[in-house]
Amino acid sequence: MANPNISDILATTIESRSKTIADNVTKNNAVLMRLSQKGKIKTFSGGSQILQELSFAENSNGGWYSGYDILPVGVSDVISAAAFQIKQAAVPVVISGLEMLQNAGREKMIDLLDARLSVAESTLSNLISIGLYSNGTAAGGKQIDGLDLAVSETPTTGTYGGINRATAGNEFWRNMIVSSGAIPDVATIQGFMNDLWVQQVRGTDRPDLIMTDNSVWSTYMESLQAQQRFSSPETGSLGFASIKFMDSDVVLDGGIGNACPAGTAFFLNSDYIHYRPHSGRNMVPLSPNRRYATNQDAEVQILAWAGNLTCSGAQFQGRLDLTA
Repeated sequence: MANPNISDILATTIESRSKTIADNVTKNNAVLMRLSQKGKIKTFSGGSQILQELSFAENSNGGWYSGYDILPVGVSDVISAAAFQIKQAAVPVVISGLEMLQNAGREKMIDLLDARLSVAESTLSNLISIGLYSNGTAAGGKQIDGLDLAVSETPTTGTYGGINRATAGNEFWRNMIVSSGAIPDVATIQGFMNDLWVQQVRGTDRPDLIMTDNSVWSTYMESLQAQQRFSSPETGSLGFASIKFMDSDVVLDGGIGNACPAGTAFFLNSDYIHYRPHSGRNMVPLSPNRRYATNQDAEVQILAWAGNLTCSGAQFQGRLDLTA
């Protein structure tokens, strides 16, 4: 006899694993791991959009004075918020009627679900990891607003987070970019990296994570052949191949299934990047209720996620475009 509570087992199994799934997604991506270390993963609980507060100007009342000078106390609008759409992703886990009969015992059913859930976890993890590099236009604009949008090749055009980067006065919302105009070699790559780095430094604000594709990684590595290379024990111990540029971790996000754009390095200041999953939709079953296929002998439960990648300081982010 098939287990009559298969939908309950599906839902409770996903529910019990939801935190583990969310943690695995974070640990599978160097950007999310860094955001987790910096405390930049923060859930939100509702609303039609994700609002990310940002400071876009200095207080105009600030200034020097002497003795009984009158001090200005006018309203100074220095705080605003970027608005990001809530993006959604899901992976259905399906059990057929025949599989229910073949796996009637509870333990057998849980073994089957573990296998199915492992695939669902990796699928959703890959969706988010690929989405983190996207421009948000895939799947009809339903994909995460990733680094390709946040750290744009054309930072003086387009709208990001509801703010038009082309508008005068919104220069604070434009990332930095250095384009080589030619494929660099080992003799020139560090010069391009230096040029981008200095544009992003403001006091103690500076890039702390550089994500690269295969070609940038290889060229930078070759440029260090005559020198002693310093790796990052902290990042390396997490399973990510990394070396240093200045005091920033340079991490390879290439290899099999890489999503980082070719010939690109993202110079990220993770203090101003945020991963914002919904508190009620962070790798959880979409519904604890039974879900039947209307024209099939099958039941389904859905592993679901909602949220977005947000930014509170676009001017502190940089992009190195090393394509011809």
